[in-house]
This record gives sequence, structure tokens and C-alpha cells, in this order.
Amino acid sequence: MYCVYILYSFNYKKLYTGMTSDLIIRCHFHNYKSTKGFTIRYRPWYCIHVEFFDDKTSALKREKILKSGKGREWINKNILPIYTT
Repeated sequence: MYCVYILYSFNYKKLYTGMTSDLIIRCHFHNYKSTKGFTIRYRPWYCIHVEFFDDKTSALKREKILKSGKGREWINKNILPIYTT
């Protein structure tokens, strides 16, 4: 099983969207283990949204959509207001 997830940094008001087959380990890496990349600068990260998929292809397709302009617009309209109001 695969999942697409959205992380949010409340301290920096930043979003990160990713895909993984092990969400718990991946979130742990984003917050503690990674030594380079985008996510180390904006710790701590909180998982604010998860969608599950049976196959990797579907998960990658959804991740690509969420990273597009329309996808970011959907996140800002439907997901972020729950956490930022």
C-alpha cells in the first residue's frame, strides 16, 4: 500500500507533499534523520493529510496533481483552513 501525504510546518507556514510506502518512517526521516534537502530547514513537520492507494502508479499520479498549481490551490482551499484558522 502507498500513500500520498501533506506535511505542514506551523513555524514557517510551509507545505511539503510526498509519497511513500511507509508513512511513519518517512515522517521520522523528515523530522529527525535527514541531513539535506528542503524539509530540514522547516522542522518540525506535522502530517495534515494522507490519501492511500493500492498501487504506486496511482499514488505517484496523485502526488503530481497535488504538486501542480491546481493541487496547491485545492490544498490551500480544503486542507489548510482546518489547521490555520
